[in-house]
Amino acid sequence: MASAAEQLAANLNFGAFAKATELKKRLWFTLGALIVYRLGTYIPIPGIDPVILQDVFRQQAGGILDMFNLFSGGALSRMTIFALNIMPYISAAIIMQLMTAVSPTLNQLKKEGEQGRKKINQYTRYGTVLIASMQAYGISVGLESMQGSQGSAVIDPGMFFRFTAVVTLVGGTIFLMWLGEQITARGVGNGISLIIFAGIVAELPSALAGTLELGRTGALNPLFIMGLLVMAVAVIMFIVFIERAQRRIIIQYPKRQMGNRMFGGESSHLPLKLNTSGVIPMIFASSLLLMPITLAQFSAAGGPEWLTIVTSLLGRGQPAYLIIYGSLIAFFAFFYTAVVFNPQETADNLKKYGGFVPGIRPGKNTGDYLDYVLTRLTVVGAAYLVAVGILPEILIAEAGVPFFFGGTSLLIVVTVTMDTVAQVQSHLLAHQYEGLIKKSRLRGRR
Repeated sequence: MASAAEQLAANLNFGAFAKATELKKRLWFTLGALIVYRLGTYIPIPGIDPVILQDVFRQQAGGILDMFNLFSGGALSRMTIFALNIMPYISAAIIMQLMTAVSPTLNQLKKEGEQGRKKINQYTRYGTVLIASMQAYGISVGLESMQGSQGSAVIDPGMFFRFTAVVTLVGGTIFLMWLGEQITARGVGNGISLIIFAGIVAELPSALAGTLELGRTGALNPLFIMGLLVMAVAVIMFIVFIERAQRRIIIQYPKRQMGNRMFGGESSHLPLKLNTSGVIPMIFASSLLLMPITLAQFSAAGGPEWLTIVTSLLGRGQPAYLIIYGSLIAFFAFFYTAVVFNPQETADNLKKYGGFVPGIRPGKNTGDYLDYVLTRLTVVGAAYLVAVGILPEILIAEAGVPFFFGGTSLLIVVTVTMDTVAQVQSHLLAHQYEGLIKKSRLRGRR
């Protein structure tokens, strides 16, 4: 069986891809959906002056606003229909997961299988509309207070503009939420992650061009730029190494006699990833931190003095921002790990099928042991996520390099790429197995 699987993996070449019609349809659908998303990032909301808006963004360049603009694929700086991006949906999903952990009613819904999952997804959509509405109204009010060198960014301020902006921005977020679900169901990869991935990658050429331009004008030392590129490659290699690292716990199954034959007695392993939560803590932390700061920056121009102080304290590279961002990453690393992996439930399933960890009694003792191992792994994984997220941010703040070289963006790009490639490989393997099954059936009929 192992040699057959290895042979199948070796045969995953271009010829196999060309024959996998279902996979090609999924890839074309994913590509088409991402193109639609990118086109939407250039459709501005009605009632704004794009020239003055660009002037205002240039005045605020280098702040935390650039980070959110990167996640939205430049849609925020152009104030388009997708300016809020998918972040309100992620915020609503965070709130629902928190409430599921503390609310017995929602926890019971979660255990009801597909029907309960649909109900929770429905509540998440309602929460997305509510959060997006509040954020869109805050942005519309902030836009009215934004003044460039040539006047106001809003052509005709008033309630009609606010209503139009809220409807447009909320509609854009709802469309992206639907588009992400369609990519997940009919395409390849996780739709929400791919939308964020597409926004980051789309800004890569301009980020590289900006870095090279800084080197040409002498603002950055060419040797420093070379060191920066080497560091980016090293960070990517480090991320790939950590994301593939896992602790394998040996699982032993006892021998059982059925009739005159013996079954079982083999050993397997339970893989526990070093970073079980993946890129989710980064996205969760960013979505919770970026939107309030963005609204504060929008409102700081015509707002009270304390709001201006808050935005300056939470600027890129500032201690308050780094502490809050790192704390949120660490919290969500532990929280999401607890959501996706239940040690006691895993221990009960192992006991149900006769599996046990050598030297550990089945049941509660096995659950406690798995929880102990998982906690130690999560400590290392959370420290890795915080380091990848915080250390490049300090470099960005000190050297003024484009945000693309930040750890959060690199982690999202690398992780989403690895997950998507893994799904493509699984589709190819499934196609190969289907071909083998059809051939065996034809031979059997002969």
